[in-house]
Amino acid sequence: MAPLPGAELVQKPLQLYRYLLRCCRQLPTKGIQQHYKHALRQSFRVHSDEDNPERIQQIIKRAIEDADWIMNKYKKQN
Repeated sequence: MAPLPGAELVQKPLQLYRYLLRCCRQLPTKGIQQHYKHALRQSFRVHSDEDNPERIQQIIKRAIEDADWIMNKYKKQN
């Protein structure tokens, strides 16, 4: 299960970034939102020079799976 509708449409890094920012807005507190937004920005900086299409798709798939795990983690706490 994806954290938000539209995960299956994410194909490009910019789409992923926007999708993950929307996920961050769903988190319960501003502090948690800011924490994950910061981690998101850092991750994009680290991978900004990636040019292998297969590797980019692996990163996108893993990021969506991680977002799903995080969203489920905070749903269980509420």
